[in-house]
Amino acid sequence: MKRGLLKAVFLGLLIFAFLPPASASSLVKVCPPVGIQARGATFEPGGIILTAFDRDSLWVYHVNADRRYPLPDTNPCGTNCHLSPDARWITYVNAFDQSYAKMRLDGTERTPLVPYAADVEWWSADTLLVWTPGRSAYLQPESGGERAYLDVQGVVAVQPGGYWAVLIRQDGDVFRRGLIDLEKRGLAGIAQPYFDLGEDVPYFDAAAWSPDGQWLAYVAPGTVDARLGIAGGEIFGVRPADGTRVQWTDLNADYGAVRINGRASGELSWSPDGARIAFWVIELLEANPEGKTGSAMIHILDITTGLVQAYCGFTTDEHTPNPPRLIWSPDGTHLALGGNVPGDDKGYLLLALDTATGIFTELSNGIYPTLGGPNPVAWGLAP
Repeated sequence: MKRGLLKAVFLGLLIFAFLPPASASSLVKVCPPVGIQARGATFEPGGIILTAFDRDSLWVYHVNADRRYPLPDTNPCGTNCHLSPDARWITYVNAFDQSYAKMRLDGTERTPLVPYAADVEWWSADTLLVWTPGRSAYLQPESGGERAYLDVQGVVAVQPGGYWAVLIRQDGDVFRRGLIDLEKRGLAGIAQPYFDLGEDVPYFDAAAWSPDGQWLAYVAPGTVDARLGIAGGEIFGVRPADGTRVQWTDLNADYGAVRINGRASGELSWSPDGARIAFWVIELLEANPEGKTGSAMIHILDITTGLVQAYCGFTTDEHTPNPPRLIWSPDGTHLALGGNVPGDDKGYLLLALDTATGIFTELSNGIYPTLGGPNPVAWGLAP
């Protein structure tokens, strides 16, 4: 069994070692000649954004109506509230008994899901992935029923609709990332596929599965910037179904060494159709990624063309340890985020970026920084 496992590991390394990276991405700056705009009477694409305007609960913001209100019996949540694949439901924690439930984005049709959990995700349209406080995990039909437990020791992210997972393992004095197949893990007589993704380096280890689970996008150090003596972050993609791995960005060619996002490792933001990835780019001015840097600017990668667009209309120096979270609209035309504009008295603004024009619009203000920052939670459809 051990010999077979080592052989599988070696083969996995070979698969990736001999695939050349994709051609370098091209970068285009999108810099409209206007600043942050005030919203009009309505705002397309409409829908509902969930965020927090105080420390006590989740809030609804009706985009078209420009109306907001708190949701009773809910706790503020960061990354532990998850939008359903159809963008019509959100998981949340019931503040009364700390159980997990789902509801429409306006707070209606509340339905219990799991009485006791650390997190509940949608694995598919009708199946939940439940993480227990002890870091075990199981699949369960949304309507209830038999649990299928997964061996998730060392696992940090499970493939939507599949059984590949990102594993962090210790290798001497460092930690390494890899992909394993949970269906085959621990089965006697079956070689365990393992695809090595390199050393897990803080500030250079963001990763996220595409909505359909076909691709894992992950950040890893790329080319060394000789001026700073550090390798900046680049975005790579791996498709475990056939072992394809590609390098999707060449940011070093445009900026030198950069940091992509922050210390939180799960915040590459895929568009709903799985064609684009939104992220922050922070130029490094010294070898320490927490030290002297430039401002953070939103970039969007199109994985089909390799085009990277940089949006100059809003930048932020509030990016360490983490920049603002980027949330896609259900139709994939806009990004929502929380941002602070120096010199005004509005606190953190709820901003929307039109990804076609590059124009930022102020939707509301006064977002309260809970659980990691002044971030929106989800942008979904109204009932």
